[in-house]
Amino acid sequence: MVFENAEKQLDKAKKHIKLAQETEETLKLPKESFAFSIPVRMDNGHLNVYQGFRVRYNDARGPTKGGIRYHPGVTLDEVTALAFWMTIKCAVIDIPYGGGKGGIIVDPHKLSKAELERLSRGWMRAASRIVGPQRDIPAPDVYTTPQIMAWMMDEYSTIVGQYSPAVITGKPLSVGGSLGRGYSTALGGYFSVREAVKKVHVGKKVAVQGFGNAGAHMARLMAQDGFTIVAVSDSKGGAHLDSGFDFKKLEDVKAKDGRVDAYPGSKKITNEQLLELDVDILVLAALENTVTKDNVSKVKAKMIVELANGPVTPEADDVFHKNGQFLIPDVLANSGGVCVSYFEWVQNLYGHYWTENNVNEKLEQKMVKEFNATFEIHKSKSVDMRTAAYVLALGRIDDSTKDKMKL
Repeated sequence: MVFENAEKQLDKAKKHIKLAQETEETLKLPKESFAFSIPVRMDNGHLNVYQGFRVRYNDARGPTKGGIRYHPGVTLDEVTALAFWMTIKCAVIDIPYGGGKGGIIVDPHKLSKAELERLSRGWMRAASRIVGPQRDIPAPDVYTTPQIMAWMMDEYSTIVGQYSPAVITGKPLSVGGSLGRGYSTALGGYFSVREAVKKVHVGKKVAVQGFGNAGAHMARLMAQDGFTIVAVSDSKGGAHLDSGFDFKKLEDVKAKDGRVDAYPGSKKITNEQLLELDVDILVLAALENTVTKDNVSKVKAKMIVELANGPVTPEADDVFHKNGQFLIPDVLANSGGVCVSYFEWVQNLYGHYWTENNVNEKLEQKMVKEFNATFEIHKSKSVDMRTAAYVLALGRIDDSTKDKMKL
């Protein structure tokens, strides 16, 4: 289902750009799909076996790049779609990568720290035959952390017999991580919104669905810039406060109670109700297929920002475009994470590390340039922003594919 959505988005964009036959063919299927088992000795002595995945979709523009997610609902179809989206995303933000993705079917909250380490090292032992600093570079995703990246980097270094920080990004600073990486997805999304409101005039009332790393940082950045955050949600429910949240207080409540709907004086709402609020900007920072043909008519926001991967289905896309609701697609809005992952990789390869301001300035330059390039296609071809981003990306992938493969 998820990959079908990715294929629909590709087919829609192909109507607006002429691709070489070689490009068309190589985008139909992933270059490599790898499914494997990971045996883990649990703390009680029992052996559990987990299912792991890694997909390298397309490497026309460089080594593949993409996160690893730990979630009970991970499927090969989902990982394949995410690897495809990473191919597009890396081309949209114009970094020399292709797209990859990985995952494990697991609820990490049910594992001890020692079990989580054994699982993570097991994933890298299995995947080490296809990952590498010049071949495939993983990163964090849903329910994976800098600590997990450090374990994986250490395991890979042991396998190849040399310290290899460039094999993975999103690491702690102490083992080659980059300053600014922890909030880069949100910062890239914020830069996109900042550029968008210059061109599409909307108010500043904001709802944020998803209060994980990306959603929480996005709410913080927008609040600091004068936006009013009137609703937030996490996996346990949502909170609505029409006067707006005090972000520091909201952070404290989340840290203390483990849920945002414990914010004093707020109204408890569901994640579904949050989508239907009368706000100016809706930030989607949870999981795939949040807005579909069944609930899109209830979304009142004038601007929708996809900070998560694939939260809006193609059918819902069409409705937003028809209604004049401006959507900043995931392949642009959340590309700040992979952009700073690229910066981390470059720093690892050169052994030279940048200041946080330097990283953020470079990210800002990238996001502003590519947002405006996408917006120009959106206007000139009268297409929605997702289609415009795909046209931009496909043109770049096509150029690389033709230069390497065309007769």
